Amino acid sequence: MATIQWYPGHMNKARNQLEDKMSLIDVVVEVLDARIPQSSRNPMIEKLVGDKPHLIILNKADLADPIMTKLWQKKLHKPGKYVMALDSLHNTNMQFLIKMVKKAASAKIKKMQTKGASNPTVRIALVGIPNCGKSTIINRLVGHNVARVGNTPGVTKGQSWLKTPSNIQILDTPGILWPRFDDQKVGYKLAAFGAIKDSVFHADDVALFVLKNLRQHYLKNLVKFARSTKEQIEQVNDPDLLLAMTDSYGMRDDYDRFSLYMLQRLRKGKVGRITLDRL
Repeated sequence: MATIQWYPGHMNKARNQLEDKMSLIDVVVEVLDARIPQSSRNPMIEKLVGDKPHLIILNKADLADPIMTKLWQKKLHKPGKYVMALDSLHNTNMQFLIKMVKKAASAKIKKMQTKGASNPTVRIALVGIPNCGKSTIINRLVGHNVARVGNTPGVTKGQSWLKTPSNIQILDTPGILWPRFDDQKVGYKLAAFGAIKDSVFHADDVALFVLKNLRQHYLKNLVKFARSTKEQIEQVNDPDLLLAMTDSYGMRDDYDRFSLYMLQRLRKGKVGRITLDRL
């Protein structure tokens, strides 16, 4: 398994800036990709959170396996940690998100109210890996497009404070990965769902990794996407299956091109509601 790693300089800078601003933060809102809830958790974030209220969002829940999402919600819920699933792209559950932020900050709000503040401002840091949907959530909360949105990781480069109509101030941060993945499967899962630039890894390696997981957990989805049958798929290995799919989609033997196409379809939910982090 080839090594996949991506930690450009702006991420280290962003991490240091976030650490400097943590004293100003009331609630840390960590955005995870619901399809890879464990692999999209940056271990450095947990250290930065400390004992602050912590809201975990399983974003892109509309693209994830709903059964697995419910299991992950239960697993991640702990004292001082609030967990919710969200489909920020289609603007569902945003009012519930505001309610959860206020709930997590209830101690701060009560303290400010006793000092005479009628509608205290809650300051949150919105953190997560690249391409997990932070910018979309910010635009929904603010009410208009203030954060750049894109399918390419690394779109947001700097930090800024943003005001919302719900009296929540947001510290927008760039997507931050960590210097080394202890488990290389994490790198492959991050690459599969677009958290790592496509130019950093070999698309066919990641496509083969995805095929192996689809074969094991989502065979019906694989049969449909491969334009094949269960029996045919069971008779071939993953490299041969990738070549057969490449030909089936009219790309002849250009499996690099097809591999990238398959990953793009996976990210958009066209292969099905797929979760690669299993419980």
